[in-house]
Amino acid sequence: MRISKMKIILFIILFLFLVGFVWGAVYLKNVADYKQTVKETTFNEINVADISDGIYIGEYDVNFIYAKVEVTVENGKIININILKHRHERGKAAETVIDKIIDEQKIDVDAISGATNSSTVIKKAVENALKGEQ
Repeated sequence: MRISKMKIILFIILFLFLVGFVWGAVYLKNVADYKQTVKETTFNEINVADISDGIYIGEYDVNFIYAKVEVTVENGKIININILKHRHERGKAAETVIDKIIDEQKIDVDAISGATNSSTVIKKAVENALKGEQ
């Protein structure tokens, strides 16, 4: 029994199409899950005055966006936030949200326009640092 070259080529094309379709479906499901996780992210009120002086590390990961931060607290105030790692889509601009957090001395500040998801992830990483969660 001999299979023609045309049938082999058609089989390969069909197989590649099927693999691409499955990969695309999985990717779209992951994107939907990530967006839902960001949407459901909430922030707890933290009284920074109750936090002991020190340097705290926190992180938050929602699959497509990840942030790891170092938060310095001194005399009941956040005096510095270093972004140790920030994996983002197009949200590099979100890194300026740390200035708002320091200025307002609270975590749930307005997100940076055009980088809302990255802003949310960075803010949650700061909260996790201050709560001692990773």
